[in-house]
Amino acid sequence: MARVLHFGDEELILKLTGFISYFALERKIIMPYRMIKNVYVDYFQAHQMMLRMPGTSIPTLNIYEGSFKYANDWYFLSYERVQPLIFIELDGHKKYRYVIFQMENPTATAAEIRRHLLKYTD
Repeated sequence: MARVLHFGDEELILKLTGFISYFALERKIIMPYRMIKNVYVDYFQAHQMMLRMPGTSIPTLNIYEGSFKYANDWYFLSYERVQPLIFIELDGHKKYRYVIFQMENPTATAAEIRRHLLKYTD
């Protein structure tokens, strides 16, 4: 799999491998648990006015990899299909407000992230 989640003691790390890391121009996104405000699964369509900074976008194929800016918020997008995606909303992160990415089983993955958040807050 080109995207892997690592659950640390204090942070969640989204690791990108293979071509995806090349297109995204990033290898990992570190998200401290204390900054994760919300986790959910939904569909997402990148707005036409999103600025790619840096990253790769091929709108006709629904491929978005990398950093994007829209309405004064930074997004990290990593997906290549129209399907339910994992949304992580961050508060106080050094760069990103939203991290939106594709995984095989997004509902189960989001539930696992929420379980780790509960452990962190206990």
